[in-house]
Amino acid sequence: MQIGPHRFRGQVVLAPMAGVTDLPFRLLCRRLGAAMAVSEMLTANPELQDSRKTRLRAEHAGEPEPRSIQIAGADPAMLARAARHNVAHGAQIIDINMGCPAKKVCNRLAGSALLAEPGLVRDILQAVIEAVAVPVTLKIRTGPDPDHRNAVDIARIADDCGIQALAVHGRTRAEAYRGEAEHQTLREVRQVFPRTLLANGDINSAGRAAQVLATTGADGVMIGRGAQGRPWIFREIQHFLDTGEYLPTPAQDEIERHFLDHVQALHGFYGERQGLRIARKHIGWYLAGQPGAESSRRQLMRAQSGAEQLAQIRAHFARLPRAEAA
Repeated sequence: MQIGPHRFRGQVVLAPMAGVTDLPFRLLCRRLGAAMAVSEMLTANPELQDSRKTRLRAEHAGEPEPRSIQIAGADPAMLARAARHNVAHGAQIIDINMGCPAKKVCNRLAGSALLAEPGLVRDILQAVIEAVAVPVTLKIRTGPDPDHRNAVDIARIADDCGIQALAVHGRTRAEAYRGEAEHQTLREVRQVFPRTLLANGDINSAGRAAQVLATTGADGVMIGRGAQGRPWIFREIQHFLDTGEYLPTPAQDEIERHFLDHVQALHGFYGERQGLRIARKHIGWYLAGQPGAESSRRQLMRAQSGAEQLAQIRAHFARLPRAEAA
């Protein structure tokens, strides 16, 4: 797999997810096998570039190369400026968001709403690619709605403009995250887009990843929600793609270690007060399916300090029978 001058050993990439793929989570996923991790979506609005929220989302100190930053907006000139700004601050790949289905994004004709405006898509891609010397990538959905799946047309535009990699989520904007993702459209995209192609949507196991790659002809997979609470999914998928063998589920002590490392990193990155709150969403994901999860989750949500939150995580794992945790 290759994006511009960047060659990758693996085929499994962490998808950009607002409120999730901050620096602590990206670093954890890279350590556990992700070939690349894309940042949270950054607004192209220059008035917000110096806000604390945007600065934290753009932070990539110590992150392994290549550093990929995703930008979102609807104005070509504004997106071009945002791309230059992020490259000046260390971005090595610029990713353009045309896949987010959130109403607050689409109502501004950004995210996946842009798929209904092919002319504007072309203008944006041309403006951003001309603005920077680093590779530009694109994330899309299969179209505005099931009756208008135009991913193939958008892929042709992307290829014409020089997009270096294309990620396609197997749902339309209208479907959001409902129902099952379909990857037949991606197979058609493969016929018109010759560069790196990533399949995204409902890929939550090694077997599913291999099946989607075989069906679509994509070069790799992009994992979003499947990595929430399971950051080791990257090494599981890559190991299976390399060897055809399944890795065992991580043992209790390893899961506890990654969980604690992640929560501690959140406390350090955001500060204790904000980190305590942000950790809560990850706590629910890590505990899902474990014995006593609901009781432990309620206790963890009430933790008033970082030390208390970490102590309660340790207490949860201490209560788990070893065989069940494994």
